[in-house]
Amino acid sequence: MPFAVVPSLIVAAVLVASGAAKLRHPDDLVGWADLGVPAALRKRWLLKFHPWGEIALGLALMLLGGVLGEAAAVIALALMVGYLIFVARIVRAGVDASCACFGARKRITGMTVARNGWYVLLSVAAVATAWMNPLWGGPLVALSGQEWLWMFGLATAAVTVTLTMWPAPETETDAVGFEDFAPTASDSEDDDYVRARTPAVPLTLASGEVVDLRSLSMVDKPLMLLALNPGCGSCVLVQERLGRIRQLLPEVSVRMLLTDAPERSAWTETAEPQSVHDQGRYVRGSIKDWNTPTAVLFGMDGLLAGGPVSGGASILEFVDDVYESLHGERPQPSLASTI
Repeated sequence: MPFAVVPSLIVAAVLVASGAAKLRHPDDLVGWADLGVPAALRKRWLLKFHPWGEIALGLALMLLGGVLGEAAAVIALALMVGYLIFVARIVRAGVDASCACFGARKRITGMTVARNGWYVLLSVAAVATAWMNPLWGGPLVALSGQEWLWMFGLATAAVTVTLTMWPAPETETDAVGFEDFAPTASDSEDDDYVRARTPAVPLTLASGEVVDLRSLSMVDKPLMLLALNPGCGSCVLVQERLGRIRQLLPEVSVRMLLTDAPERSAWTETAEPQSVHDQGRYVRGSIKDWNTPTAVLFGMDGLLAGGPVSGGASILEFVDDVYESLHGERPQPSLASTI
């Protein structure tokens, strides 16, 4: 049956393209955490095997039919359903996250869900038709040259490519370069980093007390805020290392910045340094729109001293930078190496 070749070939092309792109631009475990991949599966060996597995599965769909092609189609469907569940959960939760599904990291949006839903539909069609193709050679051997088949295949491919390459909304995620922990006035004139004034916006401590951010940053130590969200995989990685961050930087008051009220957040810290809660998102709105997780360092002079830096790996590197600025050397082992 001529139609049987189209779904398997399209899904195969998607898998091979995805695997090849991942080999060129490898993902990392932080990216997998962002997607909500269970911790039991976040292994380096599995991360390295993943693109090769996609390529092998794609080739199986291209070259196998009958029961073998059907088995490959079922595995592809399970994989696509898993991908769809991951991105749908992120969009439904309203969490800022990105994926390196095709090498280049892009923000996960409703279009990502639509794209993955299309892949699921194609995979269902592949499951329904793969058994019709020759056992050896699969859809490539069965492919015929009827014009209507080619037109249908090209139209299907065009929809797939359009959904795959649909540009994600532009977001500013580049971190401001961190040069000095406490630059002098003369240094500041030469450095690229512009030390903006710390915004005087209200925040709520875990105890319920309302404080002013600028005043809080000028009490007795510089202040580092870690903007985190319990529903964000990278945020979990940073939160799990919060004790180590504070151990490395006793000269800095390191506090979590949460957007839920103290009584509603699973990460509320009532012991000092208490978590601070920004339900109105005043801090983010006064400095720069950012994704979670993000770190910002405020000096005791009422000016920003570093950041904002977004992304789990970048935040841990940022902490290493602050430590090096204070002690003249990188921490051993470095915090970034713990990912």
